[in-house]
Amino acid sequence: MTTFVSENSYMKKIRITKQFNFETGHALYGYDGKCRNVHGHSYKLSVTVIGTPITDPSHVKLGMVIDFSDLKKIVKEEIVDHFDHATIFNKNTPHIELAKELMGRDHKVILAEYQPTSENMVLDFADKIKARLPENISLHSLKLQETQTSFAEWYASDNQSDRSDRENSNLYI
Repeated sequence: MTTFVSENSYMKKIRITKQFNFETGHALYGYDGKCRNVHGHSYKLSVTVIGTPITDPSHVKLGMVIDFSDLKKIVKEEIVDHFDHATIFNKNTPHIELAKELMGRDHKVILAEYQPTSENMVLDFADKIKARLPENISLHSLKLQETQTSFAEWYASDNQSDRSDRENSNLYI
């Protein structure tokens, strides 16, 4: 039987990236600039996962870390389907009244527990995607592009809890 994956590639990690687009409106309550007003963005989300390619020659997804269509399904169901053509507000601010008015007029509104900045949205997205990934696949990074020149990034390596850091931080309490 012919094996399509060489022994040298066995157990090597590969990163897979899929990009998504969605339109979302938001307003930043209390912000001191234009973004305090309701406005929207054409968001671009890049999702990168990491894992080892399947080496079982009898597996229909031989050579894949994850089928792009499986990753697409996860991100569409968790992020795109909810956020596309919706307006997101922090539900802990007076914007709740505007949100209720819009919902009463049958608009798609998301009430978040956070200020809907790109930074907070990418944190939210990371949690949602990680919860749905297969056990052998890890979320490596996310890039949420709000405009042509502005984006927020999340990296797993920046968000790993290091026990020794936590223990050392207690020294200063």
